[in-house]
Amino acid sequence: MNKNKTEHVILVNEHDQEIGTEEKIIAHQKGLLHRAFSIFVFNEKHKLLLQKRAAHKYHTGNLWANTCCSHPRPGEKIEEAIHRRLQEEMGFDCPLTYAFSFVYKVRFEKDNLFEHEYDHVFVGHYDKNPTINKEEVSDYAWVPFDQVFRDVKKHPEKFAYWFKIILETKSDILATYSK
Repeated sequence: MNKNKTEHVILVNEHDQEIGTEEKIIAHQKGLLHRAFSIFVFNEKHKLLLQKRAAHKYHTGNLWANTCCSHPRPGEKIEEAIHRRLQEEMGFDCPLTYAFSFVYKVRFEKDNLFEHEYDHVFVGHYDKNPTINKEEVSDYAWVPFDQVFRDVKKHPEKFAYWFKIILETKSDILATYSK
């Protein structure tokens, strides 16, 4: 990511139709609905690759989340963005399959920011360890899928909000990909 360039997100309506663009930080300050994606990568041992977000992230720093999550850039197809960001954050790429989409909105009191996203979820398989980008990710772990649920129930404060929503509402779909 170019730190000198202002990032923009794609604003969408409740049907994921593009309605404009906005600076990423402003969209998060105002709680504007925008397009996003979340990636879940499993290995042959049915473990999910989790990332710990870097401490300096503009929200939810130091929290554990799914393998990769981000936003497509204006003019960029989501199918291109998922591979670009997986490479940028985790240092690898793999085939990814669309699983489902959902909308969520949450306010982060600490940062006075919102996540209001139309989130497209993709799933992939990869059997090597990542080479993480320390600007984006501070740590990673391969965790058995059933263990992830136990960890989230025991310590929900250690996990990103969208990740918990996906696990709570779509775990049955993800479980089919973890095998």
